[in-house]
Amino acid sequence: MPKNPLKAYEKVRKQTISGREIEASVLERASIRLRRCQENWKGLKFDRDLDEALRFNQRVWDIFHSDWQSPRSALPAEIRRDLISLSIFVRKKTLDIMAYPEVRKLDILININENLAKGLRSGIENQEGAGMEGPSEETV
Repeated sequence: MPKNPLKAYEKVRKQTISGREIEASVLERASIRLRRCQENWKGLKFDRDLDEALRFNQRVWDIFHSDWQSPRSALPAEIRRDLISLSIFVRKKTLDIMAYPEVRKLDILININENLAKGLRSGIENQEGAGMEGPSEETV
């Protein structure tokens, strides 16, 4: 038996984590960074932390967007179109916040990330409940 079962479990978990779990985790990480900016807001100033949080969030969405546009995407065409539209909306909101920073504007990005992460996680739970393994290469 390993000396630390928790470390052994974490090692196995990292090796077997599904694509959806990774996506949900990344979206949650982006939300946390944006929320920290909200909590530490210092007026109308566009600071380095906000810039880094917005750029991280946008990189996440750019990766998703690229995957959704791929002909290899396993998602139905209608869902892909909707998600691509959502990613374009996120980009526009991000650019708006960069140009005209306001603390309340971060709410929409945080809510989108958290809701999508929640949807991904519920999809994982539904698959596990049905005895199915989650997709390993599929995005959202």
